[in-house]
Amino acid sequence: MAGQEPGTLCWETTLIPPSKAVLEGPPFRACPLPLDLLRMGFTPYHLFRMRWPRSSGILLHITSLPSRHGIGDLGSEAYRFVDFLIEAGQRIWAILPLGPTGYGDSPYQCFSAFAGNPLLISLERLVEEGFLSPEDLEGPDFPEGTVDYERVIPFKMTCLRKSFQLFVARASDREREAFEAFCRENAWWLEDYALFMAVKAAHGGVVWTEWPLPIAHREPEALAQWREALADEIMMRKYWEFQFFRQWDALRAYCRERGLWIMGDLPIYVAHDSADVWVHRELFHLDERGNPTVVAGVPPDYFSETGQLWGNPLYRWEVMARSGYAWWIDRVRWTLRLVDIIRLDHFRGFEAYWEIPATERTAVRGRWVKGPAEAFFEALERALGALPIVAENLGVITPEVEALRKRFGFPGMAVLQFAFGGDPRTSSFLPHNHERDLVVYTGTHDNNTILGWWSEEESTLAPEQAQREREFARRYLDLDDRPVHWAFIRAALGSVADIAIIPLQDVLGLGSEARMNRPAQPTGNWRWRFRREMLTHEVRERLRELTWIYGRLPNCPSK
Repeated sequence: MAGQEPGTLCWETTLIPPSKAVLEGPPFRACPLPLDLLRMGFTPYHLFRMRWPRSSGILLHITSLPSRHGIGDLGSEAYRFVDFLIEAGQRIWAILPLGPTGYGDSPYQCFSAFAGNPLLISLERLVEEGFLSPEDLEGPDFPEGTVDYERVIPFKMTCLRKSFQLFVARASDREREAFEAFCRENAWWLEDYALFMAVKAAHGGVVWTEWPLPIAHREPEALAQWREALADEIMMRKYWEFQFFRQWDALRAYCRERGLWIMGDLPIYVAHDSADVWVHRELFHLDERGNPTVVAGVPPDYFSETGQLWGNPLYRWEVMARSGYAWWIDRVRWTLRLVDIIRLDHFRGFEAYWEIPATERTAVRGRWVKGPAEAFFEALERALGALPIVAENLGVITPEVEALRKRFGFPGMAVLQFAFGGDPRTSSFLPHNHERDLVVYTGTHDNNTILGWWSEEESTLAPEQAQREREFARRYLDLDDRPVHWAFIRAALGSVADIAIIPLQDVLGLGSEARMNRPAQPTGNWRWRFRREMLTHEVRERLRELTWIYGRLPNCPSK
């Protein structure tokens, strides 16, 4: 890793002595070795994975940034946050999925696995380009600390429609050519997505299975009729995607120039009410009308005694296998166009997944079904090479799941908030049991904040169990009068894990009011935003100090 360029990932090379030589195969691949070492009998192997230098980062979704217009976006505050991360010694910005949100405003229930969320488009950037006027941005006074989706969505949609009209009227030849090139290059997903959203809008936003049968079933004549009838609406949806990806590409370039990696979430499942399912019905377990017959979720767990009923349609993995997992290869390739590192959500579902009959009201009654496992990841690696994937291996994790993760060399996860309920000798989440090939979190977007957890706010545990865990944490972290959130941050940064990720809410020491998601609660989530005055000099310097102390400061041997 010496001499590594800022913002690049690197290989790890391992020399295997003759006595320990193994057959080539994941996670190893043969690589060139000097002739003198070969003559000594050494076997050259290259780890079939990316290895990250010791580093740390902050978890914050784009929607949580400050903004005049009620929701975080890809404008100036995003660039300001990148500057804060660099000044605080961080190397990673961890975000949630970027797709257009549907049910419950969840980034894990999107209308497309490939499209970007128009709500994240910066209206100020459109003003700078001449595709909105400053007067167009005059609107309601939105709350600073939360996303009021009920007011934000109609306001931003009105502005984006006006922007499209101005683009049609004012765009230069060069801007039109750029738009047309974007549409051509992305036609493989953009055409179907734009049509899906236009038809959906024409039917009052109802799920696609409630559309008239000819268009719901994508009969060729119906597709042609709707494309003609909704030509302007379809073009507008394409324009929004054009602007989203222009702004995202500019922000990502800004990050890369400063050596900052973006870690993005890739959900295992897609929403039923999505262009993906509408276009590729054959890949999912659906009935003749297009409704799911079985759905995704997890059995009773830490978050809910009735489990989590996600409701996503399940894949027909045997059908996907016949195409060499082509749809998934396209999806992963596209995600790597947007981010540097993928956090693969619900990794255990690739080994075995919880199948729930679509008629069930909870996730209690279901069964484990084997997933595609090795064949899936082998297909991805043949098509895309070594994958910069972090496996979200939380929940019901079996030896088979861990064997799959280790075979392909994917780092797993450890969440400190889950560390204090088991045996100190065996709890893999406790820092003294960590391994290098790991990403340690104080908490994730699904957890309460550290301060909320410590204060017993919204606990899902029995009071006695919660008290035992907090008492063990107090003794383990040697707490006195220190703020508990900084003690957790210190433990994460001090871990031997290659990467440490801290939610911004924990850096700021906020309580349950700043929680991003409550997994058992279908609505009212994904709303928290920070205020720009919260990123104080004191917070930045304290985070940088701890980052330096524990050897995670990039390219800087001294403070």
